Amino acid sequence: MRRLEGWLLPVLVLGLMMGACDSSSPSTGDDIPIDDEYGKPLLDVDPGTGGKADTFDGGYGPMESGISSTTEVWKVTRRWYQTDPAAGIAWPADSELTWDEKYAAWIESMPQLEDGYYTTFTMTTPWGKTLPSPALECAETAIFLRATFASWYNLPFYMSAGSGSSRIHYGHFGIVDADGRRLSGYPKFRDSYRDYTDTAARMSSEELIASWPKDENLRTKFLTTRKDDANDFLGDEAYAGAYFDEIYLNKRVGHFMLRLLTNFGSMHLAGATNTFNLKPDATRSGDVLLERWQRNGIGHTLVVKHTAQLTDAKMEIEAMYGSMPRIQPRWYDTAQSKHYFTSEMTGGEGENYDGDEYATLGGGIKRWRTPVVKSGRWYNIVPVRDRELYIDSADKASIAARPARFAELMGELSPAEKRDVAIARIEDARRSLEAHPASCASRTRREEAFAELYEVERSEGHDTAMTDRTYRTFDDYVFAELQYEVSKTCCWNSTTAAMYQIVMAYNEQHVLDHAQGTCNEPVVFKASNGGGYDVFADYAAAIGQGDAWVRWTEDEPCSQRDVAEDTEVEHAWTDFCDVRDDVLDTDRPTN
Repeated sequence: MRRLEGWLLPVLVLGLMMGACDSSSPSTGDDIPIDDEYGKPLLDVDPGTGGKADTFDGGYGPMESGISSTTEVWKVTRRWYQTDPAAGIAWPADSELTWDEKYAAWIESMPQLEDGYYTTFTMTTPWGKTLPSPALECAETAIFLRATFASWYNLPFYMSAGSGSSRIHYGHFGIVDADGRRLSGYPKFRDSYRDYTDTAARMSSEELIASWPKDENLRTKFLTTRKDDANDFLGDEAYAGAYFDEIYLNKRVGHFMLRLLTNFGSMHLAGATNTFNLKPDATRSGDVLLERWQRNGIGHTLVVKHTAQLTDAKMEIEAMYGSMPRIQPRWYDTAQSKHYFTSEMTGGEGENYDGDEYATLGGGIKRWRTPVVKSGRWYNIVPVRDRELYIDSADKASIAARPARFAELMGELSPAEKRDVAIARIEDARRSLEAHPASCASRTRREEAFAELYEVERSEGHDTAMTDRTYRTFDDYVFAELQYEVSKTCCWNSTTAAMYQIVMAYNEQHVLDHAQGTCNEPVVFKASNGGGYDVFADYAAAIGQGDAWVRWTEDEPCSQRDVAEDTEVEHAWTDFCDVRDDVLDTDRPTN
């Protein structure tokens, strides 16, 4: 078995184990060759525009005037560079994020799912339906996530490939040639499949999920005749088609996705027409890391799952990837991910076994191009706000320098740096709670940062109690961490800074009103005594701020809306009464 620099290529091994698609898989046309390593019909890499595809505009897409509405998969009503004030599945109202940035926020927001032997992620749809990640190979994971988000929010999306000397394009407009004409053998998606999206406007999330429309034909589809794309959590014989049926109201997207994932692979992400090369320091969730050890054929694809700027010179970067045979994407922490970001096969220094420079093979950190119409034709461009972050593929020196830069960015922090990072995260979570006191995510982020702080402090001989006496504040105990899935407070996004002040004022009075020798613990801001918040609402009225108290509302789909008592997470901290005098001292260390 071939090894490169002593590293066994597991993806290659798995690729050789794959079988080819047959007529029971989605139709792919008769002229697409079967790739022996991927085990599926893969289109050629886009031939580009005379070698000039790596520009801000990239290679050209189809003519807009030649596209028939009958081939449309989903209608485009938004653009990636636009903003929208509405709250969404991973962003608050008035976020001022572009849709491209909202995509990154969505990837970042997906919670971990532990499955005994590995960590994957949970995906939530705009309608509140939550599912474990699907079984996919590595490039499919990246493509599936981007195209899914685009379809949900009516954003343009397409990928370009080659077929001989011709250019073909798979996107929101269907599967078309350079002139926009439907390719023979592919469906007229609008006419062939149903779109039930309008039903969402007439139902609550609960009603919609309970009566979710199904496409029984789509549910029988799979990505490979080996049927390695099974999603057992959906039942027996539930493959990619069944998963797509569960997350798309627009069934056209599911039928399109089967064809897109079947015909595209990592080499199409490595080319300059679908993604662009990115400077390492700009890496964010949703970006794509590619390993390329050969000019043609198989590679390896990772999706950036989480990033955090730790210091001016250090970043936390976590990645996830599928594999072959298909698996739920594995989510790796920074230490595990670092190997990939610093590998020479991600476009670094050196040459492969054929004498090709790694910097010329298309590997490294990438970001999706965004489609726009220019002079009557679609183009996948480098977004204007990202152009200072772009690296031309011809700039081999900058490409080759990126793995070394990642080694610096992802290097080990000193204990002092780790302490500063943890404190900064704690302060950031506290500031968020001051504006949105019901935020369960902020409470969890604060406690995750405290767990890191405890670890640093223990390494220097300080126990949990000493750490809490030094770094805890009173409001940490008032806004204790809650279990999201069984706490109705977690669905309440409309709480305000004024409410935070009311809750804190009540508790300050409460803890000071005690008999000598006793201690009153703070009243946690959560649903209690039948599901209400009456103690705080009554206090607000008593001090003349009743109008500032906002009643609980279901601001996001909330299966726990009827709970009588929210549930606190088992706390790692020292009991309040053991550190009372210290945490009531407002002179706290800060970063």
